[in-house]
Amino acid sequence: MRQVVATAGHVDHGKSTLIRALTGTDPDRLREEKQRGLTIELGFAGMTLPSGTEVSFVDVPGHERFLGTMLAGLGPAPIVCFVIAADEGWSAQSGDHRDALEALGIDQGLIVITRTDLAPGSTDPTLSRARAELAGTGLADAPAVAVSAMTGDGMDQLRDRLDEVVRSAPEPSATQRVRLWVDRSFPISGAGTVVTGTLPAGTLARGDRLELAGDRRGGVLTVRGLQHLGGHSDRLVPVTRAAVNLRGVAAEEIGRGDALLTPGTWTRTGVLDVRRMSGDGFESAPAQLMVHLGTATVAARVRPLGADHARFTLDRPLPLTVGDRLVLRATSSRAVRGGALVLDLDPPRLDRRGDGRRRALTLTAMSARGDAAAEVARRGAMREDTLVRAGIVVPAQLPETLARHGSWLVDAPALQSWSARLRELVAADRDADALSPGLPRKAAADALELPHPDLLAPVLEAAGLHQVTGRIRETADADSLGPAEPAVRRLEQRLGAHPFVAPEADELVVLGLGPRELAAAARQRRLLRLPGEVILLPTAPALAMRELAALPQPFTTSQARQALGTTRRIAIPLLEHLDARGWTRRPDPGHREIVR
Repeated sequence: MRQVVATAGHVDHGKSTLIRALTGTDPDRLREEKQRGLTIELGFAGMTLPSGTEVSFVDVPGHERFLGTMLAGLGPAPIVCFVIAADEGWSAQSGDHRDALEALGIDQGLIVITRTDLAPGSTDPTLSRARAELAGTGLADAPAVAVSAMTGDGMDQLRDRLDEVVRSAPEPSATQRVRLWVDRSFPISGAGTVVTGTLPAGTLARGDRLELAGDRRGGVLTVRGLQHLGGHSDRLVPVTRAAVNLRGVAAEEIGRGDALLTPGTWTRTGVLDVRRMSGDGFESAPAQLMVHLGTATVAARVRPLGADHARFTLDRPLPLTVGDRLVLRATSSRAVRGGALVLDLDPPRLDRRGDGRRRALTLTAMSARGDAAAEVARRGAMREDTLVRAGIVVPAQLPETLARHGSWLVDAPALQSWSARLRELVAADRDADALSPGLPRKAAADALELPHPDLLAPVLEAAGLHQVTGRIRETADADSLGPAEPAVRRLEQRLGAHPFVAPEADELVVLGLGPRELAAAARQRRLLRLPGEVILLPTAPALAMRELAALPQPFTTSQARQALGTTRRIAIPLLEHLDARGWTRRPDPGHREIVR
C-alpha cells in the first residue's frame, strides 16, 4: 500500500523539520532554502510506516508569497498533515492554509502541534484554538498529536497516528483513467525529460501512451521509464509520487500546471459552471479570479449566477471532471478567496434576457456528482462516452426517461417530440407534392436540429416512418404515386402483356403521364425510362435477354427487333441499355452477342 501526504501550516512552524525527522531526508532541495531556512519550492521525501505502508511527503511553503506553490503541492494530495507550532500558535498563514483545505474539500489528515520543546507546559490551548479554527472543515475531527522534532518526543505516537490515518483512507482505484498533474520537469542526461507528480488514481506502466494537456503544447507521449522514491519501477499504482521519464517532449515544453492523461478519456474545457463551496458569494466577486486545480493556475472571467453559482471562462482549457474542487483567489491577493465545485463542463449559452436567472435555478437543483438523465434531457441526446469523460456515472439500469441507441443515450420526451415533428414534416412534403419520393434524410435531420445524423434512425422508428433510397415517407410500399397511381397501374398491366411495346407519346398524354409522373414512377422502380422516352417495365431487360439468347450468335439489330416483336424506336435504346449493363457486346459495328 502507498499513500501521499502533504504538509500545511504557517511559515516557520517546523513543517520541513518535521519531515526531516520522520524520514531522514531534508525536503528543502535548493541552496537558497538552506541558506535562508525558508521553504520556497515543493519538497519531497518518503518513509515506510510501522504497518509497511509507503508514504511520500510533499512539503509545501508556508509563506504567503508562495501560496500558488503551496496549492500546487496540496491540490493533488488526498491527505494533509496540518502543522501548528506550540510556541507561536495559530498564525496568519495557518488561516490561509485552512481556507485552502476547505476549498479543496480535503477531509483526511491529522493535526500536529510541533516545537513542544520551545513551549513548556500543556499544548491544550494551542490544540483548542486549532480545533476552533478548523471547525466546519474536513479536519474538524482529525486526530492530533504533539511532538518535538528536535528531542524526538511524541514522534513514535505521530508515526502510529499517521499510520492509522493512511490505512483508514479510501482505497483508490487502479483501473480509473489517469490524470497526473505535473509539479516538476527537468532533463536528465542520457534519459531525456522527467516529470514528477502525484498519481491519485489509475495505473502507469512503461510503454504507456499518455496525452499531454499542456500550456505550451499537446500531443501523445510515451512513458520511457518510471521511478518511485528513487527506485525504478515497471508499473505504478495509486496513491504514488511518480517520476515519469517521457519520450517525445523537451523539458522546456512541459512543466507545472500541465497534466498527463489517459488518451481520449478526459474533457478539456475552458467554459464551466460552478457552485460555491466556501468563501464569499459570487455576487461580490471581481470580474476575474485565479483558479487553482491540481498544480495548474489559470485566470478566469467570472459571470455571477447568484451568490452560490457562477460561470467561469478560463484563459486556457483544462482537463476537468464534474465534482472537481477549485481553489479561488483574487488576482491581486495572496489569500484564498474560497472554493468552488465543478457542476457542468458544457454549459448552455446565456444570450437571452433572463437566461442567467433561469440557469441559476437549474444549477441549484443539479447534483454535485452530475445526473446522467438530466444532462441527456438538456441536450435531447448524448454519446455515452461524453458523459463518462465528464465524470458522470451512467447507471447500469437506465431510468425510464433514457433509452440507449448504439453509442447514444436518448431522452424519451425528446425522442417523442422529434418523432411527432418528423411526421409533420413528411406529411407536409407529401401534401406539397404528391409525386415526391419522400423527405430527404439531410433535410429531416437539419429541420429537427438533431445533435447528430445517427439519431435519425431511432426517430424514424419511433415515428413509424420508412426510409426508401435515402428518402423518408409514410409507407415502404412502392404504390404511392398519388393521382398518377391509377394511370401507372394501367400502363404496368399493358406492358405486362406486351413487354416490348412501349407506349407512344399520345398514349402517355391520354393516360396523363408527363415527365414528372414518369420520373416519379422510375424513382420507385415501377417503370424503366430509356432514351427517347421509351417506357418499359424494369423486367424488360431480363425478358429481352431470354429471347436474344435463343438467336444465333452474333445477331443483328434487325434480328433482335424481330425476336422481340418490337420497333426500331424501342429495340435500339433497349439494346444499348443491355450493352451498358455488360449483358451484350458488339464484336463488330453490325452485330451483337450475349456475354457469357
